[in-house]
Amino acid sequence: MRIPQSLRILFAIALVGGIAIVAYQTRNRWPRVLTGTTSTESHADEAPIAEEPKVLKLSEQARRNLGLVSRAARAQTYWRTIQIPGSIVDRPGQSDRGVTSPAVGVIKGIHAFPGETVHPGDRLFTLHLFSEYLQNTQKEFFAATNEIQLLKAEHARLSPLAQSGGVPQARLIELNNQISRQQALIQAHRQDLLTRGLAPEQIEQIASGKFVSTVDVVAPPLARIDPPTETSSTDAESQGKPAGEPQAYEMHDLEVELGQQVQAGQLLAMLANHSELYVEGHAFKREAPWLERAAQQGWPVTIEFAEDDPLGWPTIDQRFEIRFLANTVDAENRTFDFFIPLTNQSRTYRKRGETFLVWRFRPGQRVRLHVPVEEMQNVLVLPSDGVVREGPEAFVFQQNGDLFNRLAVHVLHEDRTSIVIANDGSVTPGLFLAQNSAASLNRVLKAQAASGVRADVHVHADGTVHAAH
Repeated sequence: MRIPQSLRILFAIALVGGIAIVAYQTRNRWPRVLTGTTSTESHADEAPIAEEPKVLKLSEQARRNLGLVSRAARAQTYWRTIQIPGSIVDRPGQSDRGVTSPAVGVIKGIHAFPGETVHPGDRLFTLHLFSEYLQNTQKEFFAATNEIQLLKAEHARLSPLAQSGGVPQARLIELNNQISRQQALIQAHRQDLLTRGLAPEQIEQIASGKFVSTVDVVAPPLARIDPPTETSSTDAESQGKPAGEPQAYEMHDLEVELGQQVQAGQLLAMLANHSELYVEGHAFKREAPWLERAAQQGWPVTIEFAEDDPLGWPTIDQRFEIRFLANTVDAENRTFDFFIPLTNQSRTYRKRGETFLVWRFRPGQRVRLHVPVEEMQNVLVLPSDGVVREGPEAFVFQQNGDLFNRLAVHVLHEDRTSIVIANDGSVTPGLFLAQNSAASLNRVLKAQAASGVRADVHVHADGTVHAAH
């Protein structure tokens, strides 16, 4: 049977229409079939790009293992400083004191030895006198003392006769002049003997005819510090000295031996008193304008004492200011010095009946000086371990319970111990920031992101971090 031409046309049209409908309904599959791309690869291409992680989660045990400390951020004033090396030195004219022989003689006794503690007035040496001058002075002093007694007795005998006219008044006037000359002579000899180291009691013995053949050399009084300062009971305790205990010397060097002959003015010993010292800084000439400004304004200097063990010592309650700057430059090191007064602390101990003095700070001890040069106001300050860097970026970590949010910040200044952050709104004052282990927190954050573990948190507009609701 022959199919009519019209039916064949209708059938072809229906077939083409069906194919078109199927092709339209499966249009999303045709690109992958034509290019040979698998379904898995297609889904991978369609996955969104992961954002950089900003929040990490730490357990309480992990925080303890890191020794993590968090504190509230607060705006404050910070002084930018420069670091200058220095050392502790003696204070010229006050720390060391030489003891010299008052006359020619032989060392008969030594009563203090290096390391021992002596107070002003304590006996140091006994000197057997060989001085002809001193012997003559004693003889003349004794003779003048006897002479004035004779003159006074003669004056007393002639006074009644002068009143009755038996003796002229001129005789009494002459006796009075002789008594005045002898008094002046006695005063001169007495002062000379005092200068030679004789005690007032020994001078009275000489006046009675008992000449002195030995003299004791004693520790001199302490040098007075200008301007004088009064030390209260509280101040004495803060300096490590019991209240009411007198200042003392330490026998530093012994320059003579027993039986040695010495001349007048010869050095016998060196005494040391380190209660007042200087901190000597060594700066370069280019730093002079900053140091001069700090000295003029009286800005306090922070001092780090090397090899200082504060255990058992009182807290240093002293304001350190630059007193003066040297006006010469060291030719070898090309540095100039500046000086800061330092009040020392001391304590004593007894051993086998002897007293020994221990000073907290000693000449030659190294220090590091932090001299203020610029005042930075309304800034945030963190320890250097509280900020982590990644290239030009700097981050801090804000804590909210177990969660830590990483915040980008602008660093204005940093030194060995502190980092100054701009208070530009990146960190809201009052938020708790990690003060240490920022680098460790950053590594943990990257490790959690790489492992695919999500903290399942979100960050609010005010910077607070919360778990998903």
